[in-house]
Amino acid sequence: MSVQNFLLNQYAKWKLRDVPEEQREQMTALVSKDPELFKKIGEEIERRKKGGESETKAAMEVMKKHRVELAALMQR
Repeated sequence: MSVQNFLLNQYAKWKLRDVPEEQREQMTALVSKDPELFKKIGEEIERRKKGGESETKAAMEVMKKHRVELAALMQR
């Protein structure tokens, strides 16, 4: 595992600290499968938040935009 992947996983665990352990493990597993996708998603969410959207709305819109990629990742 590269340092970048390790840091990305640690960040995901921190952001998901209020999520139940089982779901947190599923999410970190997805992040480790395609860290670049999640980096891109995170950057898009941050950009939208800076534009004035709430974090929830920004996350929902970005996840909708990438739903095909996320679904394919879950099938792996």
